[in-house]
Amino acid sequence: MCGIVGYIGNKKASPILINGLLRLEYRGYDSAGIATMENDKIKLMKNKGRVNNLYKLDGIDSLVGTIGIAHTRWATHGKPSKENSHPHVDNSNSFAVVHNGIIENYHELKNFLVEKGYKFVSATDTEVIPNLIHYYFMQDKIDDNKKILRAVKNTCSDLKGSYAIEILSVYNKDKMIVVRKDSPLVIGKGNGENYISSDIPAILSYTKDFYLLDDNEIVELSRNDVKFYNQDLKEIQKAIKSIEWNALSAEKDGYEDFMLKEIYEQPRAIRETIGAKLDNGTIEIEDLDFSKDYLKDINKIYIVACGTAMHAGLASKYTFEKICKIPIEVDIASEFRYRDPLIDEKTLCIYISQSGETADTIAALKLAKTKGAKTLAISNVIGSSITREADYSIYTHAGPEIAVASTKAYTSQVVLLNILAMYFAEKLERVEKDIIKNLKSDILNLPSKIEETLKDTNQIYEFAKKVYKEKDMFFLGRGTDYAVSLEGSLKLKEISYIHSEAYASGELKHGPIALIENGVTVIATMTNKKLLEKSISNVQEVVTRGAKVLAVTSEDIKNDGISEIIKIPKTNPLISPILSVIPMQLFSYYISKEKGLDVDKPRNLAKSVTVE
Repeated sequence: MCGIVGYIGNKKASPILINGLLRLEYRGYDSAGIATMENDKIKLMKNKGRVNNLYKLDGIDSLVGTIGIAHTRWATHGKPSKENSHPHVDNSNSFAVVHNGIIENYHELKNFLVEKGYKFVSATDTEVIPNLIHYYFMQDKIDDNKKILRAVKNTCSDLKGSYAIEILSVYNKDKMIVVRKDSPLVIGKGNGENYISSDIPAILSYTKDFYLLDDNEIVELSRNDVKFYNQDLKEIQKAIKSIEWNALSAEKDGYEDFMLKEIYEQPRAIRETIGAKLDNGTIEIEDLDFSKDYLKDINKIYIVACGTAMHAGLASKYTFEKICKIPIEVDIASEFRYRDPLIDEKTLCIYISQSGETADTIAALKLAKTKGAKTLAISNVIGSSITREADYSIYTHAGPEIAVASTKAYTSQVVLLNILAMYFAEKLERVEKDIIKNLKSDILNLPSKIEETLKDTNQIYEFAKKVYKEKDMFFLGRGTDYAVSLEGSLKLKEISYIHSEAYASGELKHGPIALIENGVTVIATMTNKKLLEKSISNVQEVVTRGAKVLAVTSEDIKNDGISEIIKIPKTNPLISPILSVIPMQLFSYYISKEKGLDVDKPRNLAKSVTVE
């Protein structure tokens, strides 16, 4: 993933492509590159590092082609390097592609192509695409104007996962093909020219007229024409949409704030994080080689992190213990290193940091290594400090998170931790296979259930408008609902500056209930049917004392004095925090907006805490 730009027209393409990439730098990336059509040949210019580095490449100034594609890469397969950066070409240098997304079955496709004699020069999933297009193109004996389209169509039929793809070919040097599935792509219409991008801001300075592509649409572009096809190559019609955004709005894709944009990006972020790890067979996590014997000998797993990342660990503790039968301790990184934790060579320590640069977490990891423990880092940034220090690293693929208050990074971390727990459980074989099989299915269904949760947020908005002036609030939950209550409470503190506390529902009567009085707001989460009766009893304890209650639940419950009931889709209670946190993120967001605060940059906070 990250940014895609394309141009076909009569102007020199390379300056337009590089300018578009520069406008997408806010998304974050680790490498950049362009490909242009030069004298009937495809010319690549790419390297690790910043977009501006492209200007330093030999030959960049001599590019005169008027058709080109470009990309900024956020690594998902393979480390940041020139070889792994986009664009990628097939073995014959006849097809060039850039690609956002993840090809889940790329191992299978790569093996197929290797058997057919194709060679690979990168560690990416993307490289299978141009080679597969070439394979189908050469197999097709019908030589007509749809030959490349058929090769693209057949290739896309083989791809599992998400993708937005731009394709150049020497076999049709005056045209370009683009296609999308579960990854955004737009086309900007000009006068005798067309622009392509994954994000509107990259090309907004050139045109205000856009085609917004839907899933499984294939587009053939020339300088003066844009033809749209469905996945059966039947031509379809698309309407142009006029976009009247300023530059800042464009970076936010029209959302008012980055935080809101990132809340709505969660289905995509989770799809990318799941990637190729889950299928009908065993779970595969690249670069992990834990044996059954090693896992059987583990005496304890520590999950260590700060803030929201620590809450992701708490939300996942239940899965590890239930299906792996290994004791789990979740600890705050800033406390862990100072309390002489009981660690030895039979301890596995998992460290979570979105940025990979959190100083307290890195220090805690170094301590564990001195005691002989194996260390595993979970980060959103390949090549970050924590991933270089750890024995093993695995990655969320949430994409760049600009807002200081974490949303999609949290849900992606919880998803990845649950996948890791299942990876361990499959090797340990301590629970019935159906338990893991059902959990896999539930995780795969999460993106669509989040989309359902985000369809109608008016209830949350209206409740937030009623309570945004309050000074104190309380969050309640049992089990995983308590874990997500901690994160909901933190979000409220971070961006609204309202004091809040989260309590395990059963603990309320052991002191905190003294703080409940008429008019106090309580947010209660109830997603576990087995705990529902007890949870409702706890809610009634605050209702009878005059509290205003916002209930987040996947169950059918009676009103019984509850002010507002937010219904979310049902899922396995082990992964319910990924759904139940969405209303809490929105609740905090709406309250902050009502107070007129800067949602994306709350006071005193930084996105990456690089000091202890």
